[in-house]
Amino acid sequence: MRFRPCIDIHNGKVKQIVGSSLKDEGSSASENFVSEKTSVYYAGMFREKGLRGGHAIILNKKGTPEYEASYDECIKALNAYPGGLQVGGGITPENAKEFLDAGASHVIVTSYVFADGLIKKDNLEKISKAATPERLVLDLSCKKYEDKYYIMTDRWQNRTGTELTADLLKDLSRYCDEFLIHAVDSEGKANGPEEGVLAILKDFTLRPVTYAGGIASYDNIVSIGSKCDGRVDITVGSALDIYGGKLDMDEIIKICGRY
Repeated sequence: MRFRPCIDIHNGKVKQIVGSSLKDEGSSASENFVSEKTSVYYAGMFREKGLRGGHAIILNKKGTPEYEASYDECIKALNAYPGGLQVGGGITPENAKEFLDAGASHVIVTSYVFADGLIKKDNLEKISKAATPERLVLDLSCKKYEDKYYIMTDRWQNRTGTELTADLLKDLSRYCDEFLIHAVDSEGKANGPEEGVLAILKDFTLRPVTYAGGIASYDNIVSIGSKCDGRVDITVGSALDIYGGKLDMDEIIKICGRY
């Protein structure tokens, strides 16, 4: 199990937000933490610690003034840690190369593939070809409705008709190198990981999977490592000390190294 760091960028600032609160209208969100430091500072920190495979995410809608500010901040982070960070937020076949050329190891895609509530196989094939499967991460972030988890798009605002299942992961594996999965209901709330999501992920072995959402304690991390036999990597956001939380990053790295 690896610790995957994150740099979430909203309105040009590094932030930790409550995921379900994100709105395109007014580029608003409920904020847990707004950093006075730049994305370059965090990218440099992760580079010094040898943490690879983390993600830099642009949380603004493409085409807005706020997106441009966040895009610029994101590019600076990628330049500061070439090959060390994945990038997501408004990725298409047309712009994937510019992010990869800027230093991203992978591009992360959701909304381009899951459009109008459906899996657009044509779009999936286009982005997989543009980035190559070896440099594509599919973000299957999900939200629970009744007893099932459905893929969410457009910065977690819109529900698709696609259920997160082990069969879906298997089917999509030939198009990508990894999966990133945020449990939207838990994202930014530090209320513990979403056990139902982990139950889907724990036996999947075809591709690396990173889980994010709700991790609030060292015990949560130990539990994920134990239940998933170290196969699922983790991201910690609002609970992390560098983002205003109480969990020490070096201790998290140490715990992950046991699995």
